[in-house]
Amino acid sequence: MSERKIPAAVLWALGLTQIVGYGTLYYSFSILAPDMARELEWPEQWVFGALSVALLIGGLFGPTAGKWADRFGAGHVMTLGSAGAAVALLACAVAPGRSAFVLALVAMELASSFVLYSAAFVAIVQFGGSDAQRSITHLTLIAGFASTLFWPLTSAMHQSLSWREIYAAFAAMHLVLCLPIHAWIARLTRRAAVAAPSFAAIATATHERPIAVASQDRSKVFLLMLTGFAAEGFVLSSILIHMVPLTAALGMGTAGLVVASLFGPAQVASRLINMLFGRGLRQIWLALIAATLLPLALIVLLTTTPLIPGAIVFAILFGLGSGLTSIVGGTLPLELFGREGYGARLGWVTAARQVSSALAPFALAMSMAGTGVTPSLWVMAALAGIGVLTFSGIAFVMRRSESAAAGDRTQAGSDVAA
Repeated sequence: MSERKIPAAVLWALGLTQIVGYGTLYYSFSILAPDMARELEWPEQWVFGALSVALLIGGLFGPTAGKWADRFGAGHVMTLGSAGAAVALLACAVAPGRSAFVLALVAMELASSFVLYSAAFVAIVQFGGSDAQRSITHLTLIAGFASTLFWPLTSAMHQSLSWREIYAAFAAMHLVLCLPIHAWIARLTRRAAVAAPSFAAIATATHERPIAVASQDRSKVFLLMLTGFAAEGFVLSSILIHMVPLTAALGMGTAGLVVASLFGPAQVASRLINMLFGRGLRQIWLALIAATLLPLALIVLLTTTPLIPGAIVFAILFGLGSGLTSIVGGTLPLELFGREGYGARLGWVTAARQVSSALAPFALAMSMAGTGVTPSLWVMAALAGIGVLTFSGIAFVMRRSESAAAGDRTQAGSDVAA
């Protein structure tokens, strides 16, 4: 078995580009949106609506980006994506009107398909290290600080710079920081491919080998996985966008801000706990734990509101579930289907999540306006339960497939003995 490890410098460098990518292309938007709306003379909700459209289009492009990462190498795709992100941010900064602004937003989200988690996970797998799953966990832990860093950074910059100037500065970050790092990673992964020219030649840790899945079950498992991730993406996006208004509507007042602030640390804590203690855990069981935490958190909130301790437990459980979901989004397809075609499968996972996430905030807002906050949250809990059912279904199919494979091996051994 190959013992080659992904160098720590590669993981830290990739983590830096993920922090910059998520910070500039996603987290900074909520800070700058009010200023954008005023300058463009647009209602603020229309500015967020434009982002939702851009996210939707970017999500639909995910499978194509994944195929390109498989074909041309994730490092090359990420290098192209860094240049594209810089151009898109600059185009947004100089957009003369609403139409150009929306087109630039779409370009930003298309570029994000080339530079964020899905591409970075493929780069890790293509590097060929012996423990890609653990390296993905390390990367999510580093990148988990994107919001912690870029919310205050963007706010501080906005004290003296306009949103256009900030986006121009962010474009420079992609050119000066991210593009050279991604070009360097492209060279490293190319050398790794020369050292291990085929996927069959790449040794993997025992818990990274694909589970034996009968050919007739592969499509079923893949669809169940996409459904589960889509349901989780919908619930996470809808609740996170409306977190502070929700807690206020449930009677928590200003304490809702304190509750919401616990989400981020809990998300990072879940990744740290998994990194330290989850080494031998099958990723399907981690996916099931993550899925279960989301409806459990909502049920705790609904049954204890407006008590603050219950809301605190909700924020912690929800953050833990979100943090683990980010990990298994990259590791579960690797465990279930292996390295071959990993980029394309991860592209479909990204598409399922991002499309549902783009639709979710608007859907929850309409539901709350029509039926009220509490009934809407019960619907969210039910949708989160779909994720639990789908991952439970995958676990059942996997266990059945493994039992059948074990039976075949036993029968083959008996035939040889005879």
